[in-house]
Amino acid sequence: MSAPARLLPQRREVAVLGGTTAYWVDEPQTDSAEDAPTLVTVHGFRGEHHGLAPVIARLPGYRVISPDLPGFGETPPVPGRTHDLELYVEWLQEFVATVCPGAVVVGHSFGSIVSAAAVAAGLETPRLVLINPIGAPALEGPRGIMTRLAIFYYWAGARLPQALGEALLRNRVIVRVMSITMAKTREPELRRFVHEQHDLYFSQFADRDVLHDAFVTSVSHDVSEFAPQVAVPTLLIAAQLDDITPIEKERELVHLFPDARLVEIPDVGHLIHYETPVPAAEAITAFVGA
Repeated sequence: MSAPARLLPQRREVAVLGGTTAYWVDEPQTDSAEDAPTLVTVHGFRGEHHGLAPVIARLPGYRVISPDLPGFGETPPVPGRTHDLELYVEWLQEFVATVCPGAVVVGHSFGSIVSAAAVAAGLETPRLVLINPIGAPALEGPRGIMTRLAIFYYWAGARLPQALGEALLRNRVIVRVMSITMAKTREPELRRFVHEQHDLYFSQFADRDVLHDAFVTSVSHDVSEFAPQVAVPTLLIAAQLDDITPIEKERELVHLFPDARLVEIPDVGHLIHYETPVPAAEAITAFVGA
C-alpha cells in the first residue's frame, strides 16, 4: 500500500482537565475530507504524536487526531495531579468528548492500556484498535529481567539529585540501547530510521516526576484488566516477536473481549508502528471499514 497524499497536519490546542493539550489534525487530501471517518490516536510510553505517523500516512480517507499525552511532547503536565492511569483515563475521555466525539480510538503500547481502560469506563467509541497491546503484566514477559532493570533505572532517575536524574533519563546512550533492544528488522536503512525516531522523540517528556508516574502506571496495569468490560468491537494488532507481551498472551487476550479479533504480524517486535506500518494500516482500514 503506497502512502496517499495528505495535507500537512495542523497543530491545535484545547483545554482539558484544567491544562492545555496540544494535538494535530491530519486530513486526507480528498474532495470529501469533511466527511472522512475520524480516528484518535493514543501514543506509547515516552512517545508523542509523531510515533504513529508511518501508520497514519497509510490510512487513506481518514481524518486522524493525534494528541500528545499530558507530560509528553508539547502537552504540559496536568497541574496538581499525579500522572497515573486514573489521570490519563479522565484526560482521554474529556479530550475525545471535546475534540472528536464518536472517533475510533487507536492506542499503541502504553496507549493501549489507557485506551482500553477509558473505553471500559464508558468512553464512547464505535470501535477500538490496539497496536502492540500490553496484554499481560510486564514482569511476566520474556524480558522480565529487563523490566526489573528498567524499574531500577526509573527509580534512580526519580531519586537522584534533579540534574543528575534528568541527565540519566535523557541519556542518549541508554536511549540507543533501548532502541536496539526493541528493533527486530535487519534492514540497515530501517534500523537507522528507528534509531533516529527514538533519538528525536524518546526524551520529549516534561520532567522526571511525570516520567516516573507514567512508567509505574505502565508496569502496574495491562489490557487484560479491562478487556471484559470493553463493549465495542476491538482489533488487536500484535507482533509475533514482541518481547513485552509474547504472542501467546495476545492469543489469550483476544478471548477476554466480548467482541475482538487478532491480527498477527510476523518478523516484528514492539515497533509495529515503525517497522511494519503497511500491514498495520491495512488491518485498521479493513476493520474500521467493515
